[in-house]
Parts: sequence; structure tokens; C-alpha cells
Amino acid sequence: MIGDPVHPVPLRAPGVTVIAVDYDDPAAGALRRAMVREMGHRYADRGAEFGAHAPALSVAPGTVAYTALAITGDGLPIGHLALRRAGDDVELKRMYVVPPYRGTGAAVALLRAAEEAARTLRVRRIILQTGDRQPDAVRLYERHGYTPIPVFPPYEDVPFSRCYQKAMR
Repeated sequence: MIGDPVHPVPLRAPGVTVIAVDYDDPAAGALRRAMVREMGHRYADRGAEFGAHAPALSVAPGTVAYTALAITGDGLPIGHLALRRAGDDVELKRMYVVPPYRGTGAAVALLRAAEEAARTLRVRRIILQTGDRQPDAVRLYERHGYTPIPVFPPYEDVPFSRCYQKAMR
């Protein structure tokens, strides 16, 4: 996280709290690695194609303006997201909830926290990229007011990209 925390008050969903953490937080790193493993399985038959686009899909920690974890009542980290600066926007990156906790409201709580952080950062909009094999993510984003946009850099050469936006002003 760059600068002061932009989300000082934890958000809650039933049984889930969203807290701001540093990007290099060990639990945050573990959840990002879990996401990479899952995406590797989802796109396994596109191994070479997926691997060729790894630089476009990566995140430079110094560009991250906000990182959050969703945790259970007993402190178990079950979800992650980050926002990185992208001009006048922020890009939602690495939104992930571990499979046993999907459908619990954790993803919605993370998305609301991202939107609150984006407003605090005074950005124009949140943009994001997801893949064609992530219909669960697409449904979540569309249900919460994200609309499709043309594929934006650096994803223009990633053929399975699906991009979305939501205005923050």
C-alpha cells in the first residue's frame, strides 16, 4: 500500500471483515499464489498462450495504492484484492476468494471495500480485466454495476481478456 491506509474502518459482511493490509503482507501473498494456481488450472490447455501473457498480467508492487483481505471471524484470510494506479483510474487486481468461501458475501464485501477505497483515492473509475473462463467473476462485476469496455493496455494482446469499468464520481 502506498501512503496512509485509505480504508481505516473495516467493512463487514456476515462472518467476514475486510481489512487494509500492505501488498507484501504474507497472507496477501499466499492468497495471490492460490489465485495463480487456480487460474493455471482454469487455463491449463492454454499453457503457452497464458504464459506468454504473464508480463501483462503481473503487478508491480510499487503501483499498488490499496490492498485488502477478507477474513473470517476467527481471523482466517479467505479473500484478497488490490487496486493499482492507472492514470486517473485504479485497476482492480487479484480479486480472489478461496473456493470454500465463495457465496458467503466475501467477494461482495471486497468489491465494496475497493469502491470505497477508490472514492477515497478520488479516482474517476475502477477498471478491471478478467478472463473468458471466469464467468463467476463476470457475473459478480455485472451484478454490481460494472459495464464492459474495450480491452485496455496492457491486455490488448491477451485474446481471452474481458474488461469492465465502474464510474466512481
